[in-house]
Amino acid sequence: MRWLILGLALAALPATVVAQLPAARDTGRTRNDTLTRPPIRLVPVTVTAAPTLPQQPATSVHVTQAAIQQTPAFDSYDLIRQTAGVEVHDQGQGPGFASDASVRGYSSDHSTDIATWVDGVPLNESVNGHAEGYDDWNILFPEAIQSVDVIKGPTSAVYGNFAFSGIVNIRTIEQMKGTDVWLDPASYGRGEGGLLGGFGNDTTHGVLGLRAVHEDGWRAHSSYDILQGHTRVVHQFSPTTTIDGGVELYATQWHSPGFLDDSQFTARDYNVVTNSTDHGWKLRGQERLSLRVILGPSLAWRTTAYATQGSWKLLLTIPAEPGTFEGGGGQTEEDDRRLGAGLTSALTWALPRGEITLGTAYDWAHSSYQNWNTTNAVRTDANALIAPAVQGEASLFAQASEDITRHLRATLGVRFDHQSTSDTPDSSLGPGMGTIAQPVVKASKSIFAPKFGLLYRLPLGLDLYGNISRGFRQSDGVIEDPTLPYITMWAYETGLKLTSGVVSGSVALFRDDVSNDQTLNPVTLEDENGGASRRQGVEVEVAMRVTPALRLSGDWTFQDARYTTDTYTEVDSVDGGSSVADLNGLRVFNTARYVGFATAEIAPPAARWTLRLTMNAMGPYSPFDEPGVVLPSWTLFSVTGVLRLGAAASLQVGVRNVFDLAYRELEAGGLITPGEPRAVYGALRYHL
Repeated sequence: MRWLILGLALAALPATVVAQLPAARDTGRTRNDTLTRPPIRLVPVTVTAAPTLPQQPATSVHVTQAAIQQTPAFDSYDLIRQTAGVEVHDQGQGPGFASDASVRGYSSDHSTDIATWVDGVPLNESVNGHAEGYDDWNILFPEAIQSVDVIKGPTSAVYGNFAFSGIVNIRTIEQMKGTDVWLDPASYGRGEGGLLGGFGNDTTHGVLGLRAVHEDGWRAHSSYDILQGHTRVVHQFSPTTTIDGGVELYATQWHSPGFLDDSQFTARDYNVVTNSTDHGWKLRGQERLSLRVILGPSLAWRTTAYATQGSWKLLLTIPAEPGTFEGGGGQTEEDDRRLGAGLTSALTWALPRGEITLGTAYDWAHSSYQNWNTTNAVRTDANALIAPAVQGEASLFAQASEDITRHLRATLGVRFDHQSTSDTPDSSLGPGMGTIAQPVVKASKSIFAPKFGLLYRLPLGLDLYGNISRGFRQSDGVIEDPTLPYITMWAYETGLKLTSGVVSGSVALFRDDVSNDQTLNPVTLEDENGGASRRQGVEVEVAMRVTPALRLSGDWTFQDARYTTDTYTEVDSVDGGSSVADLNGLRVFNTARYVGFATAEIAPPAARWTLRLTMNAMGPYSPFDEPGVVLPSWTLFSVTGVLRLGAAASLQVGVRNVFDLAYRELEAGGLITPGEPRAVYGALRYHL
């Protein structure tokens, strides 16, 4: 892969924290083929919530508010899949049971290889016994989202743990006039209602929202309810001082239908229920306060402090299967209670031809986790009792961006993290008989992650760039064994970007070399550490205004993800025997050969209607615990039409999976989560 390493350059720190300052001098663009920047303007107060900029030497996908509101999706994962082309494998067991989102060929159990941030608050849950970095996107309030940026690779020094395959950075609406009210009926007994309203004056403004969802479920025993609250308030104390606060509240309860075997899926026998007592619930809250102070004509200080709270209970049955599947046929109960807090603070200097940012961050997590074997929701014996597990991670980060010449920009970033974890396991004496406390287990570790990149501006709106960066994430299971090391990777990327009045896009070649890789079954949660793997491929992104009424866009990743040094222990659930499967050269489990989307948006300038056509495709992939097996690709088509009913109202109708394709959202160990059949979504919206 010398073509990657010899490409222009080496990892870029995307300027997610570009200077949010008034300009010291006019550095406006004098020619359209130079790198000189337009005058700096104020952007989000939050350090980690600035939008992605096109002059960054890295790959990203930007999703607009309009695309989010016009996409028929059954949850937040499906929404990001359809609008950003992210690979998603829906778990299908309830909204609190996080699905698997993947970027660049990572199996990403419960989306743990992606760092997700909402207005500067991380969603990934540390010291989580189900999956380290558990990442539940269902807390997202879709109507309140201003934009989504999916940053590919570990190229930003602002984001540390879990920013492995990429970053999903969500920004909510800061200001709006009036109130939007909506009622959204859909197939399978789904109904959604909510309101989102704005208020404010010259110095204070904000947004308040409430959303409720109920669905009977398209499978038997798959109903659920969601209730969400959203608040954001911004106050300007003076021309140089702004404070920005936000609250996200999320509650859900659900029933789980369980998984299917191959014969049931083939026969479309979707109403099989593994255990009628399988269910769960989750509560999550997060609060944020951000402060921006302009200290001078070229200096700004920004700080974000946050707190999180969560409570989660899950009862799920994994059926027994012969052969390699490890499941014993029993039901498992998991209970997670957690508190978290953190802070990110940064100083940014605006220079005549660049900027420098120095920052620090701290994240603290406290969790209590229990895992029980149960029979019809009655506990029998304990698998794990940990109370408490505590983790603190302190970080220092720096970035610099400099226009070396009129055409050449260099970025340099570095991040240092020090993590300390302790857990207190208990030994259970049996249900109702108490526990015996065991000695506290403690361990610490540190990691250094450099980033460097170059971008060269060519004629005709072309940019040639390259980068190299180091990424890391904590291994699964650290809640029981704090000594587990980080999973690490070196990421290489080079590509071309095009920006013009009619067409914009990019082509990128990438390669990731992963050390201490971990193979993890997203159904049975069995994992093994110590291997190595390689991801490499091509990404293509394009957006084109064909006519005033027609816009085409798409984003595609073609990847080859394979183990280079790894084995996996297969256990026969019938006789208990085991064998070692050599994974060297085989596909990385649960990652598709290609994934992408294409969209056509038809919006005649004088018309009262718009039409959006979307295609989502996922290529062949190898299910976990089935070495050498490759599942077929699938393609879904969706369509949405919006009709304006006067100045204040609109009617929206969408169809997801237009051709009623039967497809596998997820397969692991011979168990299958089927994809949702054709579904019709409606929306009646009114602006007060």
